[in-house]
Amino acid sequence: MDSRNLNLIKPLGPFKFAIISALLGILTGFGAVVFRGLIALVHNLVFLGKFSFIYDATLHTHASPWGPFIILGPVIGGAVVVFLVQKYAPEAKGHGVPEVIDAIYYYRGVIRPIVAGIKAAASSISIGSGGSVGREGPIVQIGSSVGSTMGQLMNLPLWQRMTLIAAGTGGGIAATFNTPIGGIFFAFELMMQEFSIRTLVPVAISTVIATYIGQLFFGPHPAFVIPGFETPYFHIENPVVLVAYGGLGAVVGVASALFIKSIYAFEDFFDKKVSRIYLVRHLTGMFIVGVMFYLLMKTRGHYFTEGVGYATIQDILTGSLTGMLFLSALFCLKLIATSLTLGSGASGGIFSPALFMGATLGGAYGFVLHSLFPGLGINPAAFAVVGMAGMAGGVTGAAIAAIVMIFEMTLNYNVMLPMVITVTISYGVRKVFSKESIYTMKLARRKHFVVDVLQRDMQDLKTAGEIMETHLTPVDADMTVGAFLEGLPKQPFATHYVVISGGAVAGIIGRYEAFEKAAQDKTAKVADMAQINYATVTEDLSFLDIMAKLHEKRASIALVIEKEGDNSAGNVKGIITPEEIGKARIESLELLSD
Repeated sequence: MDSRNLNLIKPLGPFKFAIISALLGILTGFGAVVFRGLIALVHNLVFLGKFSFIYDATLHTHASPWGPFIILGPVIGGAVVVFLVQKYAPEAKGHGVPEVIDAIYYYRGVIRPIVAGIKAAASSISIGSGGSVGREGPIVQIGSSVGSTMGQLMNLPLWQRMTLIAAGTGGGIAATFNTPIGGIFFAFELMMQEFSIRTLVPVAISTVIATYIGQLFFGPHPAFVIPGFETPYFHIENPVVLVAYGGLGAVVGVASALFIKSIYAFEDFFDKKVSRIYLVRHLTGMFIVGVMFYLLMKTRGHYFTEGVGYATIQDILTGSLTGMLFLSALFCLKLIATSLTLGSGASGGIFSPALFMGATLGGAYGFVLHSLFPGLGINPAAFAVVGMAGMAGGVTGAAIAAIVMIFEMTLNYNVMLPMVITVTISYGVRKVFSKESIYTMKLARRKHFVVDVLQRDMQDLKTAGEIMETHLTPVDADMTVGAFLEGLPKQPFATHYVVISGGAVAGIIGRYEAFEKAAQDKTAKVADMAQINYATVTEDLSFLDIMAKLHEKRASIALVIEKEGDNSAGNVKGIITPEEIGKARIESLELLSD
């Protein structure tokens, strides 16, 4: 049954939909458990040569018994990832979240079931073998794939299928990071077009159940423990400290833009300068990553940049890792390692690397302030925590989710006020240097644009190339109206035609206007009645920009052209009339229908 037929597809009632959401929460909760278990298994096999599912990411891994041959760990893992991705699910490549957003806004929420399994396997290998990536992208793709599959199997209407994708996303994030409220906000900020009770309740049910399952296996404790925060350190009466956090927001905002641009710059570099062959480029990148963390082990005693990097973050928060220069160096090394890993084609997320870079940058910033202004009582660990939130919010664009998730991962309310200040400024500064987030940048490069608001109208995301009518019939300007009408049966559905004179566009003629003119004089030339008041737009222009162009021209029709300034007939790609605009609007209403 075609899901576009709104009259044939009936939504599940609230009670049944809640049951389905609960089932989804159970599946995503256990999915997160299995995923983390796979990471542990791969990590222990690659680094320690033992079979074990026990792995605490907040503790540093001991030196591998393989010695320098550990450099080949991520290379071998990369070869397996390439095989899985190429053979079974190309969508599993990369950090995952953009593919889910793409499916929501451009493929009607359809995600192949196989993606969940392949993403879990590929990402666990990338992370476990030492790739500098995180867990959020994979678990989002896993949870959303399960939600989409359930919606497809039960033939649910579009809005309920979308809601299940968001519920799978929220549940996966919450179970993986033990952040139930953050999981809900992550789902709504990035995945949903509608915020209402009918969408909030299913997402909340799934997220709560998934979190509980995660806590059964991983415990209820927060991801990071900060002994120095046992007593309040922040005093609101000292406004200078607030200004300091504002400065951190600006610094982290610039760093967020740098991270976004670095990921895609490395991707282009590997594609254009290294090799277009996926296997060659990925193994090259992973070899360099292996060399980096092996040299860190030899010179500094820990691998530091491999995997999710939580051990390094924990060291910064407990005060056992200090020094502005070394923390700054770790920031740069993690930036390079993550760009190499993802740019060469690994499977994994960017949230954990963002936390790592935010903690190192915030910690370094805090040490500088502590040295310059010892009287302020600056706590570098506090700036590290706030830097984590600022980096995560700036990079992902999910500012509210970043604030809530970092609070839930540290369970310290003392940092909430400075965190809000830093994240807000970081987000604003990042927007200045990079309009797109790390997620939407990937889609923008495909000409798939996402409106940057919490509640979105689907037609706002469409481009002229998607809306336009491409079946155009050119009409000679010297043709009579009578002759034109005689040929109309060959184009029974078209309402407007492009008038051509000397190989150039001379105007547009409408079917109904031609009938009216013919009633007066069939011998009149088409050129005499051609409408010249129309707008011209390129294929990648968004719906909102199209409407702005039409308003500016006081026109109701737009010609879609390939190149600006070219008036030749061959440059015309399609036409947008009120009919096409109406169709786009009707399709967007499907999400709001019952």
